[in-house]
Amino acid sequence: MNAPPVPAPVALALSRQPERVEARLLEIRTLLFAVAAQTEGVGPLTETLKWGEPAYLTEASRSGTTIRLGATRSSPAAAAVLLNCKTNLVETFRASFADVFAFEGNRAVIMPMAGPLPQAPLALCLRAALTYHRSRH
Repeated sequence: MNAPPVPAPVALALSRQPERVEARLLEIRTLLFAVAAQTEGVGPLTETLKWGEPAYLTEASRSGTTIRLGATRSSPAAAAVLLNCKTNLVETFRASFADVFAFEGNRAVIMPMAGPLPQAPLALCLRAALTYHRSRH
């Protein structure tokens, strides 16, 4: 599945990132839409801005937590997947993927910037976030 065209406000927010970070965030966005399409019960994603960052919500199904894409203060030259800090998602990902990703607290999964995007482990993380509310019960 191809990701839909990037809405103008999201494209503007992405363009404020360093070029390498913007490119990596667009790769993550494409994977995010693919994972959502392949995951039963997620439904369409709502793409918007939250706190000036691209945000992806499962508004129709309410199956997941909000996923934001951006960078963190501690790693401004790296792309990050930002999650609700009140979830246990980052803690879970850290236990499974400490050799793949860096992390910031309980809210950010920081992508490696060298080499290809680690699609398989990232897809598992994105699927967990997209189904977070289903899997909690």
